[in-house]
Amino acid sequence: MRVEIWSDIACPWCYVGKARFEKALGEFPHRDGVEVVHRSFELDPGRGKDDVEPVLGMLTAKYGMSEAQAQAGEDNLGAQAAAEGLPYRTRGRDHGSTFDMHRLLHFAEAAGKREALLDAFYRANFAEERSVFADDERLVELAVAVGLDAEGARAVLADPAAHAEDVRADEREAARLGARGVPFFVLDRAYGVSGAQPVEVFARALDRAWQARTPLAMVQGDGDACGPDGCAVPGA
Repeated sequence: MRVEIWSDIACPWCYVGKARFEKALGEFPHRDGVEVVHRSFELDPGRGKDDVEPVLGMLTAKYGMSEAQAQAGEDNLGAQAAAEGLPYRTRGRDHGSTFDMHRLLHFAEAAGKREALLDAFYRANFAEERSVFADDERLVELAVAVGLDAEGARAVLADPAAHAEDVRADEREAARLGARGVPFFVLDRAYGVSGAQPVEVFARALDRAWQARTPLAMVQGDGDACGPDGCAVPGA
């Protein structure tokens, strides 16, 4: 069974939702039969690379809330993250374009390091002091920390076209499937779960999707066919 997860590094609920989903998956009796695939989604796709601002300023401008309301929201997110065992800085974070990070995630996929790099980006953005935005060397450091080649990562960042279409293809597919926000979980292209749902919701979704994977019902018994050991002989 395949589970696809669309997410953005700038999305705090993606950070929390990934942890909740992983708790449900860890308790799922068929865990070894589940493939998890991470896909790209930008919450702010039109933002320029150098357009970086404090999170509180972004929240007040985007949602029309006061700074006190924005800070209260951050404090609540910090508590939600802590409940899942995740570190979260409720003050001093900033917000910017995640496009280059998504391009690097596709670069990491070929080396089997995509999820490790995604986790590193999440930790850096939500828990560490140094910003991940508009700082190529910071992104290279994080890539190297999970085992990727520094020069390969720098080459991706230096070429705006590198893996750009991979990111856009993920985003087009999310739109086709009806995603209106992230995190967005798709189980076997048959069931969808939107948002950082409680662990028990993910558990039910996994169970339901697994149960739906019924064996093929054969309409007739075996007929002549070819297989690994050769082909049936007519009249034998």
